Amino acid sequence: MELLKNKTVFITGGSRGIGAAIAKTFAAKGASVGFSYRSSHEAAAEVLNDLKQFGQPCASYVCHVSDPDQVQQTMEAFLQQFGRIDILVNNAGIVRDNLICDISLTDWQEVLNTNLSAAHWHIQCALRNMIPNRSGNIINISSVVGVQGNVGQANYAASKAGLIALTKTVAREVGRRNIRCNTIVPGIIDTEMSRSAHLDTEGYVKRNIALRRLGTAEEVADVALFLASDLSRYVTGQEIQVCGGFTY
Repeated sequence: MELLKNKTVFITGGSRGIGAAIAKTFAAKGASVGFSYRSSHEAAAEVLNDLKQFGQPCASYVCHVSDPDQVQQTMEAFLQQFGRIDILVNNAGIVRDNLICDISLTDWQEVLNTNLSAAHWHIQCALRNMIPNRSGNIINISSVVGVQGNVGQANYAASKAGLIALTKTVAREVGRRNIRCNTIVPGIIDTEMSRSAHLDTEGYVKRNIALRRLGTAEEVADVALFLASDLSRYVTGQEIQVCGGFTY
């Protein structure tokens, strides 16, 4: 069933991990997909090649999402190529971990700009197209760290908590225009970013995750598909945890 047939989608951070899984899942369900990435050209080319097999238009764009001018230019290029935007997925994110007393101003600002401000800028650009069309769907990718906090991740936690608040506000502002906005809150997902944390995975999973395993990017993408489709047509302003029953 093509749940997203004739829909156009833009995904930030779509060259790997959760973003790449969402891009492939959406394309498989009939969507035309554009995605941005920062520097992983080979990974982006691989994702683009995978998307082409589904037969819908697809494109990739180099964009430093922490730069509002680049965001504006990239969104304009996407709209010129695809004509409209039905679904926006704000997925791009970085970590710069350190204890609160030791976080540099640069690391604080870079994480907040990439993880939170970039979502704001993309939403502004998307709404200029969605509001006249009286239709649209925005999905922000947050984190359980934004709900529960975590030692050494004050900047990351603040940015992800901000996404949840941003989601609820956007949902209230544009719901009357038939535009929905929701947040996915992943737990520990088996991606390149989580592997870089060097957790004692087996012991950590047993202590903290009810389902006793890490999540997969594809499992997050399945929830994104639900939120992007008409299956969730009466769902907005919500945060959905995809965490396997995760607690600290």
